[in-house]
Amino acid sequence: MKNIEDVTTEVIDAFHLQIGRNVKKLREQKGYSQLALAQALGHKSVGLVSQSELYLKKQHFNIKHLYQIAYILDVPITTFFEDINI
Repeated sequence: MKNIEDVTTEVIDAFHLQIGRNVKKLREQKGYSQLALAQALGHKSVGLVSQSELYLKKQHFNIKHLYQIAYILDVPITTFFEDINI
């Protein structure tokens, strides 16, 4: 059995960072700017998208954001979790 103590802050930080990278990669592949995606999500500025893609100030996408982004980009939500090792 695995030990939950192995899931350190650093592991969680790497998890959020990789999700942000995956969102960025897919956003760019689909030809969306950060502003276009932010506006499609109902935001007026790129703050959420830009900070979450970089995991800046520990800002990250939550599951609702990921669901909405998957819908907007027309991709399976699971693509955001690629290259994440558990």
